[in-house]
Amino acid sequence: MPNDKYSPDEVRDDFVPKEVYYAQDFADLEADKLWPFVWQLACRAEEIPDVGDYVTYNIVDDSVVVIRASETEIKAYHNVCPHRARRLTEGCGNNRQFVCPFHGWRFGLDGRNIKVIDKGDWGDCLKDEDIKLSEVQCQSWGGFVFINMDANAEPLLDFLSPMPDYCEKFEFEKLRFQWYKTVVMPSNWKTVLGFFNEFYHVQQAHPQLLEFTDDYSNSGEFGRHSQTWFESEGALPFRRSPRLPARPEPPMKEHIVTFAEQYREDLRTMLTPRNYAAAMRVRDEVPAETGAVETLAKWAEFQMEAAAADGSGWPEGLTPEYIERSGLDWHVFPNTIFLHGFVDGVLWYRVRPNGRDPESCIFDIWSLVRYGPGQEPPLEREYYEDWRDGDWGLIFRQDFENIPEVQKGFKSRGFKGERTNPVQERSVSSFHRVLRQFLRDPYDKPPVTRQR
Repeated sequence: MPNDKYSPDEVRDDFVPKEVYYAQDFADLEADKLWPFVWQLACRAEEIPDVGDYVTYNIVDDSVVVIRASETEIKAYHNVCPHRARRLTEGCGNNRQFVCPFHGWRFGLDGRNIKVIDKGDWGDCLKDEDIKLSEVQCQSWGGFVFINMDANAEPLLDFLSPMPDYCEKFEFEKLRFQWYKTVVMPSNWKTVLGFFNEFYHVQQAHPQLLEFTDDYSNSGEFGRHSQTWFESEGALPFRRSPRLPARPEPPMKEHIVTFAEQYREDLRTMLTPRNYAAAMRVRDEVPAETGAVETLAKWAEFQMEAAAADGSGWPEGLTPEYIERSGLDWHVFPNTIFLHGFVDGVLWYRVRPNGRDPESCIFDIWSLVRYGPGQEPPLEREYYEDWRDGDWGLIFRQDFENIPEVQKGFKSRGFKGERTNPVQERSVSSFHRVLRQFLRDPYDKPPVTRQR
């Protein structure tokens, strides 16, 4: 990469150049220098529970198949036949072996070639290492399966650091899909990422939340990753936004009930049925004069009672201090974001380029819930070429309406670059700086500096 173009030094806490959202040469740099060298989330382990179950993960020009090779091992391979480059799988399914649809070459789940039609024609030309599937690094954390096409990449846990230290006690590995939706968005993948990587937009884009949300936020770098949090005491922002006209603050129970009703209708994730039922118990059983801290404690108590009753359990070792320290929103470099503040329900985002088109991306949204044994619903993947064809809550619709208009605005001659908020959108500017650093040298890891 030329030293004078796309330098990390061009990014400031208050400024991000606009060209990276639509320039073809930057998308090509990502295709060549980012995606082949970075750890990226390919699937959840529960998507491949049985031996032979596989998921095909496509990223730009590459395709990787992730498969449960045995009861205890998950492996990943480049999804290409070494004979004439035919892709071996698409989507998901179950294979006892890989069979190339073009010429019938066959491969075991361990990647070795087990059949070449008329192999004698090659004489001594075909060596075992030349005709096996090309393996891809594959490691897991929190029930998520990550892949990396770079054989020299650092271990996954080193790459994720320090995020696991802040989040491992939430026991993400015990979550299961409530729903799984994928939508093609007419924007750069980083445009979508930026929408869900800050809370600064809540006051304008989601005004219905202000009646129970003290929405002033903060954000900061955590190595390559970032965290966003509300500045409210205890990290849960359950009070009216000071941006609204002043009036007496209602009892905490009213905030909890309003929140529960709003999120069940407008987001349809994060707030689990258990959590909603616990909020209704707060409404019915907690006196209005009960203090805010005591009311929040009762809400948590009711949730844990329900989790024990249905067998889903509650993560051990969680304390209010650990939950607050963990924040509400994590961006894991490069392309995943999750919101986990309500413990038993997590909203997870993954966004990636749609081929090499810099103005189209594939956006996966996962609602993950902690279920009791055998209570999780069957996994059904919904796919939409246009978000208007799906059934989305109001909060998603509000963001989806804005995303294409932002993408168009980046190319305006009157727009010079993003003037990111140095406090509330530091996570956005930090990401762009880290991205440019990674494109220059994927092995140059920034220091872990917690800006909080």
